[in-house]
Amino acid sequence: MRLRFLWTQVLLDGVTLALSIVLGSLITLGTPLPWLFEPQVVSLLAIMFGGLALAEWGVSRVLVGSAPRPTYGRAFAVMLIVLGTTSLALVATRVYFSRSLIGWSMALFLLGAVGHRALHRRRPWTESMVLVTDEKGLVDDLRNAPHANVVSVLDPSTIGQIEPLSTGVVLGIDLKSVLSDRMAQYVSSCTLAGFDVRPLTQVYEMHTGRMPVVSLAEGWELSAPVLRTAPYLPGKRVFDLLVVVVTAPLSLLVAGWVAASIRLSSPGAVIFRQTRVGRNGVPFVQYKFRSMWEGSERAGPSFTQEQDDRVLPLGRWLRRFRLDELPQLWNVLKGDLSLVGPRPEQVEFVERFSRTIPFYEHRHLVRPGLTGWAQVNYGYADSDADTIDKLTYDLFYLKHMSPWLDLEILGRTCWTILSGFGAR
Repeated sequence: MRLRFLWTQVLLDGVTLALSIVLGSLITLGTPLPWLFEPQVVSLLAIMFGGLALAEWGVSRVLVGSAPRPTYGRAFAVMLIVLGTTSLALVATRVYFSRSLIGWSMALFLLGAVGHRALHRRRPWTESMVLVTDEKGLVDDLRNAPHANVVSVLDPSTIGQIEPLSTGVVLGIDLKSVLSDRMAQYVSSCTLAGFDVRPLTQVYEMHTGRMPVVSLAEGWELSAPVLRTAPYLPGKRVFDLLVVVVTAPLSLLVAGWVAASIRLSSPGAVIFRQTRVGRNGVPFVQYKFRSMWEGSERAGPSFTQEQDDRVLPLGRWLRRFRLDELPQLWNVLKGDLSLVGPRPEQVEFVERFSRTIPFYEHRHLVRPGLTGWAQVNYGYADSDADTIDKLTYDLFYLKHMSPWLDLEILGRTCWTILSGFGAR
């Protein structure tokens, strides 16, 4: 089902691009490509469809470890990759092209790609599954996942008759549980019969984007994937620096306006400094624009609540659009932060959570980030229970960290900023 979904998206995008080029030609040149077999036109079409192939491959890499969804953001990403690849290839090869034709084709492609995804979202792809577990919390999370259809849940200690699996149904096995002889035989029979048998942790991660903490036992289940992604970390650092440097003119302009607004709106320092815990547990000073009244945290650190009286009127607006975090770009330049990673927490909270929440300290295996998988999926945590839920997203990121997941997070961060999701 998952592969069918992916190939359907690729096919529909290919048809959409072909129709968009024909309509773009009709609009700009007054004819639907009668010159199709001219060498220069064939080269242009090859470049554009080559860009589409690259875009679809890149999007499929983003989906590794997660359930595919017909999202509008990915349609926009595919269009940008096709346009960027086509532009670079045309400059390099000097193949004839029409700016109007390419512009109209890309605009129509985006419209069509969003359109067929909108239709697809009416009947989203789902995966039916039978789960063998006694972890009710994991089952409930999967029942709430939009692409998971939990058909039934089997007790690992079952000794009676078990109905055969239906065609196309996944069997998810909780490897942490102790299976009865009858259940072990059933699982073996399903495997021999060619059914899709997977660990429950794999099914859970794919459909929820979270790490099932209750299934962790050793700790190195998280450190081992981080070691495997070590070759990516230097490139990740270079990417962080390039983004900060390229966006510096705009960010400095906005930062100057924000600093002046804070200075005029309330007494006190413009920049707020706070010690946070970074990679490998090493503390660092994090910089933010002050969004609270001066001295509001003299009583000690605490979570920000809804309509918190400590927050300035201007600060609410700054927090909604994350403008208070602009000075953290300096932390990125210094190497304290990455653009993407688990959000750094205050020292007092880290000391407490490390004692009370299993595997909490593992989130410090990588450099913390301005944004992260937990931020775009969960938002703000203001209690220990919320912190545990956010930890499941942070640990998922540790296990699946890659350039593709980072790009997914950065893309979703744009919507998070515009919508104000999770702001306090």
